[in-house]
Amino acid sequence: MRGTVRSADGTSIAFERSGNGPALVMVDPAGGYSGFGALRGLGAVLATRFTVCTYDRRGRGGSGDTPPYTVEREVEDLAAVIAAAGGAAFVYGLSSGGLLALRAAARGLAITRLALFEPPVRGEGEPPDTAFTAELAGLVSSGHRAAAVDRLLTSIGVPPELRAEPSPALEAVAHTLVYDCEISDATTFQLIRSVRTPALVLASKSSTGDLIDGAAAVAAALPGGVLRELPGAWHAVRDEDVAAAVTAFFLS
Repeated sequence: MRGTVRSADGTSIAFERSGNGPALVMVDPAGGYSGFGALRGLGAVLATRFTVCTYDRRGRGGSGDTPPYTVEREVEDLAAVIAAAGGAAFVYGLSSGGLLALRAAARGLAITRLALFEPPVRGEGEPPDTAFTAELAGLVSSGHRAAAVDRLLTSIGVPPELRAEPSPALEAVAHTLVYDCEISDATTFQLIRSVRTPALVLASKSSTGDLIDGAAAVAAALPGGVLRELPGAWHAVRDEDVAAAVTAFFLS
């Protein structure tokens, strides 16, 4: 089923729903949406046990993008999707989507349990990299969307072989990469420690140290956090393995 919901500021948010079982809302990472990324493959596996809702985050795919952007508007978007899913839901957040999920949980949204895959946090005490966010925004505003994509992918350590080919689908939403940077800038360990929702934090054993260490730091900071490392590739684990871990945690 495809549909739309209205966020608090009137922005239309496109979503898809499939499967049967308890409600599960999935939150895309930077650049991910219905036209790009692997989140929906995992959603298809999880739909055997859950009613899975995926949605296009603000400014992507079929969703609107009412200016000005604020992180709080994205929290409201997620709240609207959770309401459409039945009023309360499990939430799975991939990479920076996990940061948005954490912020939503801290705001008190009706999130029953959280699962996060390698949320990209900076070290505790490190200041936000607002200069990088401004640099990326400058590239986008000057029309250098491909350069903005490459700059972000390089900065987060994506291996060269995974970013060798230009991606029109990702370039189409390059302006939203700035949004994820703003979410990252706004995420502090003080906020993470305020989240009382039980949370599973997943990491790939083959990811770089900063991603694994970041996942461990988030799990340690969360009052109800549990860390689990799974065999996989850089910043990725087989959908079936993630689904098994997430299902066991959500339904335990």
